[in-house]
Amino acid sequence: MHFPLYIAKRYLHSKSSNNAINFITIIAAVGIVLGAASLFIVLSGFAGLKDFTLQFTSIVDPDLKAETAIGKSFFITDDELEKLDNLEDIVSYSKIIEDRVFIAFDEKNYPNAYIKGVDENYEKVNNIDSVIPLGSWLTQNTNQIVVGWGISSNLSFGVLDYGKRVSLYVMKPGKGQITSEKQIYNTFQAINVGIFDINEELNDKYVYAPFKFAKELLGYKDNQISAIEFKLKEGFNEEQARTNIQNILGDKVILKNRAQLNDALYKMLNTEYLAVYLIFTLVLIIALFNVIGSIIMMILDKKKTINTLFNLGATQKDIQNIFFYQGVLMTLLGGIIGLIIGVLLIFLQQTFAFIMITPSLPYPVALKAINVGIVFLTITVLGVIASKIASARITKNLVSN
Repeated sequence: MHFPLYIAKRYLHSKSSNNAINFITIIAAVGIVLGAASLFIVLSGFAGLKDFTLQFTSIVDPDLKAETAIGKSFFITDDELEKLDNLEDIVSYSKIIEDRVFIAFDEKNYPNAYIKGVDENYEKVNNIDSVIPLGSWLTQNTNQIVVGWGISSNLSFGVLDYGKRVSLYVMKPGKGQITSEKQIYNTFQAINVGIFDINEELNDKYVYAPFKFAKELLGYKDNQISAIEFKLKEGFNEEQARTNIQNILGDKVILKNRAQLNDALYKMLNTEYLAVYLIFTLVLIIALFNVIGSIIMMILDKKKTINTLFNLGATQKDIQNIFFYQGVLMTLLGGIIGLIIGVLLIFLQQTFAFIMITPSLPYPVALKAINVGIVFLTITVLGVIASKIASARITKNLVSN
């Protein structure tokens, strides 16, 4: 066995004759264990919150979405649609018409909504039914709509109120002098048949409508659409599917996956993840100062032994390596124990839900191998640095006298 490593292992397991040094060593070891466990638990908790947040957007986000590259809409030919039907990677796709709309109901107005006209395939592409707690999904070729919870609350309407219709207004394009209100707006009367609940942003934004309804309201021509949403087969190759779709539709569209559709949300969550990691890494760095102090105290306590080793032929570098290895071993052992504790606590939370956000909603956590790797790598790097700093205190003068 390597001589410095052998001595380091002996020092790691042996007790000092000085109780104060033993106490400092125990504090250092406990600090590493708690630091590693805390970092892993926090990262796992944040990973759970991230997954919990993204699961709501993923319900209405397709695997791929083809958006217009220029303007608000583009034209798609029957030949292009036939080619999309023949792609093996695609389970289904839905044509979308989307634009801003003004909503009025019972003398109340809502100017910040967007109408989203969807065809009969939309339910095959997205699990929209699962986010409609009140009412039902719309029927094609009708004047039915499904609105978000925020819009419904702002305008104070429910579902299937046939006595009062919801009015939708869209500005007409055109030139010249305006002589009547009909020249300003396209207007349709609709019946709300469902209310969806996804997240605050989408609840306050979207009104779902049948494709034909939206087409007439917005004055779109045949084969004029805003986007196409795709559902891909299980185990799909996204890049291959993206290439195939792009070859058919050309440069008139831009293809985006879920992450790209929620770019701002992903950036925000990743920034918060990094901030949390840096904060708890700082806590871990503070805990590792105890390791430096422990090793320095051990060096002073073993001064006579160090001198004996030097006289027996050990070099200054060998003696430095002894205490360097001791610090690294202490850090790695404490980090592994902390990780085991952290993994166990996260597993128990997943299984038994000890911590609850609400009586029916446990605090979300996620066991991910990447978090284990991040914590272990962080502990290792910081442990090596701390051990190097402490072992550098061994000078030529110290080992020879």
